Amino acid sequence: MPADFVPLLIMMALASGMALTLLKGADLLGPRRRNLIKQSSYESGMDPVGTAHERYSVKFYLVAMIFIVFDVEVVFLYPWAVSFREFMDAGVALGALAVVCLFILILGVGLLYDVKKGGLEFD
Repeated sequence: MPADFVPLLIMMALASGMALTLLKGADLLGPRRRNLIKQSSYESGMDPVGTAHERYSVKFYLVAMIFIVFDVEVVFLYPWAVSFREFMDAGVALGALAVVCLFILILGVGLLYDVKKGGLEFD
């Protein structure tokens, strides 16, 4: 069984070696015209203001987590909606609809909790 993976390991080693070789070759052979303008950060054509090490508010991460939760909800609901006609043909449409309604209800309760706690309010 382990002998079956030898070609895969050889291919991975060759691919990694080629990638490292190309990166190092570009670093060695590429032009070196470094100056202050190229070293500065780019902010949509505007001069940089402040430091690049500015901290984000915790609320930013809370909103990001809420977005991920509802993004995952859409990822689960889309295939269900596409295959709902098959559920109807099989005679289990009410059961499938009940399960999805329960899923949405649980996410709605989580959203209400977040709104009550002020997770979407920015000062």
